[in-house]
Amino acid sequence: MSDTDRVKIQVSDGIADVRMTRADKRNALDGAMFTALARAGEELKARSDVRVVVLSGEGSSFCAGLDFSSMQQMAGGAKPANDDGNPGSMEKGRITHLGQQVAWVWQEIPVPVIAAVHGHALGGGIQIALGADIRIVHPDTQMSVREVHWGLVPDMTGTLILSRLVRPDVAKELVFTARVFSGREAFELGLATRLADDPRAEALSMAAEIAGRSPDAVRGAKSLLNGLYNAGAADQFAEERRVIGSLIGRPNQVEAVMSNFEKRVAVFADPA
Repeated sequence: MSDTDRVKIQVSDGIADVRMTRADKRNALDGAMFTALARAGEELKARSDVRVVVLSGEGSSFCAGLDFSSMQQMAGGAKPANDDGNPGSMEKGRITHLGQQVAWVWQEIPVPVIAAVHGHALGGGIQIALGADIRIVHPDTQMSVREVHWGLVPDMTGTLILSRLVRPDVAKELVFTARVFSGREAFELGLATRLADDPRAEALSMAAEIAGRSPDAVRGAKSLLNGLYNAGAADQFAEERRVIGSLIGRPNQVEAVMSNFEKRVAVFADPA
């Protein structure tokens, strides 16, 4: 499957219905999926006929996070992409590299983006959902800021947006423990905007309501609110890239991955 097959976009009545289509892999993130998501976002940024976006995943899950093959690479101590350990490289005019852009592009799109989340939203998956303006989540969705489980840190813009949505102690607890929590708890914590048994149907209904408002006013409102909420983004994303680059391929990170694959207790070395 090529990157052009990973994401599909249908636009009707001002609503862009964006679907991740790697259902057999729970829409896990591989190189083609990263490219397809970023490309979809760039396409939508340029379309004047789009008034609202609904982002969802086909099959059993929204997005299960990084593809398993990338984890296997790291088990051997290899970095899965470029020298800083993240997919893609910086492009002129961006404050992100490709791995961050697949979450951040939804903030750059000038119209509201609603994520319809079900099944699993783990690691990179939850960070993509956090990149949306609104999250409608199934109560039983399994969610996790999962990176520390693999000896990593959230590095797809999640540290910024997570810190804007929950108290500092809550953000730290979710990141430090890497625990899995339900959509119900996500709503209680403030990560989910609304719960729904059919998140996509609910998201499309909300999208229709927003699409019926003045598109100039809605775009203006998103711009004003983002100006407040996203201050300091470039510096924070640069720090994400620096820290993740210092971790991938190091002994403790490899041990985190290997111990998971071998189903044993990890044996970590104290920091030097």
